[in-house]
Amino acid sequence: MTLLNISLGSIKIPFKEVAQALIGNATSKTSWDYIIINFRLPKAITAILVGIALSISGLLMQTLFRNPLAGPYVLGLSSGASLGVAIVVLGAGILPLGLSKVFTSSLGLVFASGIGSSLVLFAVLLVSERLKDTMYILIVGLMFGSLTSAIVSVLSYFTTAEQLQKYTFWQMGSLGNLSWSNVSFLAIVTCIGISLSFLVIKPLDALLLGERYASSLGVNFKRTRYIILFATSILAGSITAFVGPIAFIGLAVPHMAKLLFQTSNHFILFWSTSLLGAIVLLFCDIVAQLPGNDITLPINAITSIIGAPIVVWLLVRKKRIG
Repeated sequence: MTLLNISLGSIKIPFKEVAQALIGNATSKTSWDYIIINFRLPKAITAILVGIALSISGLLMQTLFRNPLAGPYVLGLSSGASLGVAIVVLGAGILPLGLSKVFTSSLGLVFASGIGSSLVLFAVLLVSERLKDTMYILIVGLMFGSLTSAIVSVLSYFTTAEQLQKYTFWQMGSLGNLSWSNVSFLAIVTCIGISLSFLVIKPLDALLLGERYASSLGVNFKRTRYIILFATSILAGSITAFVGPIAFIGLAVPHMAKLLFQTSNHFILFWSTSLLGAIVLLFCDIVAQLPGNDITLPINAITSIIGAPIVVWLLVRKKRIG
């Protein structure tokens, strides 16, 4: 799937040439080398990282809250990131021209998004100290999301059409705007989040039957909850900061893994969800590129258009088999 993703696009590059470029050999055309190494390979790696990170985040949230509709953004991290970007982009008109360009640059948007999601994370963690029931944390996360969305709506009302368009494009998500340094940083942060997630695989199996049952088996629920919240925040927050809010993947891929592999064992689900997340997002990116055309569709639209029918089909198929 990775080779196919790199091969297809506005310019089709043969598989053989892609393989040559990936092992360090020159291709038949110098332009192909440049396209593969500087554009398509970073984008493919980004798609893999995003697919893995959001899928694992969704699995963690659905198990912690025991809610099939929970996703990586249920804590309000996406809304916090959106608020940070909205303040920078929609409020750029009141800043001097020099500062406006700095804050609305790609790194400026990453910084603003990271600050926004971090503030929401700290707020959720602070509230979770006082709340024993996990479901209340879910409600708090939704309320933070609603509050930040309302503030963004107010900012949008008073902004210019040009600034609003730039913010809208950010919200659509994009996998192709990252440099190699950005991809490297994203890979490091994603590995940290995945490592933290791996620490709670065994407690996740016990959590499926409730907090009391997990505690009776010796699971330190408070510690496990903190690790899950922190791991999800690292994964979902960093992804949103670099590529924008990507819909569907974190919500639906864990369900796809459960339906395809027919298991609730989180060791199996951890790896299968990661693999499926990477494959699904790579495929969605191929479709979004409209191979043979110069047009690239918003990745957010493609993930929902392709993903939702797949999940519905899997659910219907499972019901028939059952």
